[in-house]
Amino acid sequence: MTGKDYLSQEEIDALLRQNAADQGEEVADINDVLTSLEQDALGEIGNITFGSAATALSTLLGKKVEITTPTVSLIHRSKLEDEFPKPHVAVHVSFREGFEGVNALIIRTADAAVIADLMLGGEGRPADTELNEIHISAVQEAMNQMMGSSATSMSTIFNRMVNISPPGIVIMDAPKGIGLSSIPDGDLLVKISFRLTIEDLVDSQIMQLQTIPFAKELVASLMGAADAQPAPEPAPAGASSPPPASAPAAASAPQPEPVMSGAPAGGMAGGPMGGPPGGPAGGAPEGPPVGQPHTYGAMTRNVSVQPVQFGSLGGGAYPQADQTNLDLLLDIPLRVTVELGRTHKQIKEILELSQGSVIELDKLAGEPVDILVNNKLIAKGEVVVIDENFGVRVTDIISQWDRIQKI
Repeated sequence: MTGKDYLSQEEIDALLRQNAADQGEEVADINDVLTSLEQDALGEIGNITFGSAATALSTLLGKKVEITTPTVSLIHRSKLEDEFPKPHVAVHVSFREGFEGVNALIIRTADAAVIADLMLGGEGRPADTELNEIHISAVQEAMNQMMGSSATSMSTIFNRMVNISPPGIVIMDAPKGIGLSSIPDGDLLVKISFRLTIEDLVDSQIMQLQTIPFAKELVASLMGAADAQPAPEPAPAGASSPPPASAPAAASAPQPEPVMSGAPAGGMAGGPMGGPPGGPAGGAPEGPPVGQPHTYGAMTRNVSVQPVQFGSLGGGAYPQADQTNLDLLLDIPLRVTVELGRTHKQIKEILELSQGSVIELDKLAGEPVDILVNNKLIAKGEVVVIDENFGVRVTDIISQWDRIQKI
């Protein structure tokens, strides 16, 4: 048997991929999984949520961003390398509250490079589409803003709190099997595609991948199936409803008299029919005399209360502190700074500084400079030259009151 009778490993892998793709084609029909109503509902959810995301991205980039009405389709996991033959940027978030699932957002590497360039202050025309760590961080921040706005819109649509995790970002290379962990689990995935345009810089597609159960959960929540309550069961025909309460009977029931604040419940301030104040009324027990404590539902007990006695603070036998302990503080180093002057500049003016620029300070020529110890003003002085070094001669010591006022 010659070597031509054997299949190479590449041919075996190609046959296996083709077999898996053929099996996926049998079920990869959107109408077999989602009804037309569910497809329209998913498209409407994507239209609203990504409309908010486009607004957030436009504000962030300072460019006009447009996203068209999405199209809903199915994609088999075995065909990811056919769908994404070149490296793409995959951003994934997990729902922590409101829903359960993972949502993946996929954009072309070239489009991500344009977004990163705009985020970093460029014109959106990068010379190289290769993404470094700074570019990836910029794209991640842009996607974070988009996903956050999308989650806020979902909270409004579904009338529930929707909380997502911080987005993770990877460079996905499907033919090499790199970065596929960011794709939601499942053999069949729902792909929601949008046309993304950023003025004349980007005209491409942005795709959202989610599992079928997660898509159906969104549709069910939108249609109210998740929050539907069962209707109350009708009462049996033979059961008789209780008769309504009689109005005359309710009217004839004695009404309790209100108790006025500050008066005991047994009577008013004066006795009934001109009786003495505080006397019994209608057989009610006499209340405690004025000035005595009232007891409500508890028995009093005798408690011995004695005044606190403090010892005298004068003439204690405590040893006097050694004054020489202050010497321990004399070796603590302090930073002495001489401040020539200060000024305020805007960011634009700082960026315009170059070699030879002159910065004008707030002090006049010949005016005493500030002497600071640990950033606290303690004295004034004048600049002198000692040999080849600058020095300062103390001309005024700031008073303790002035130092306190400047703290």
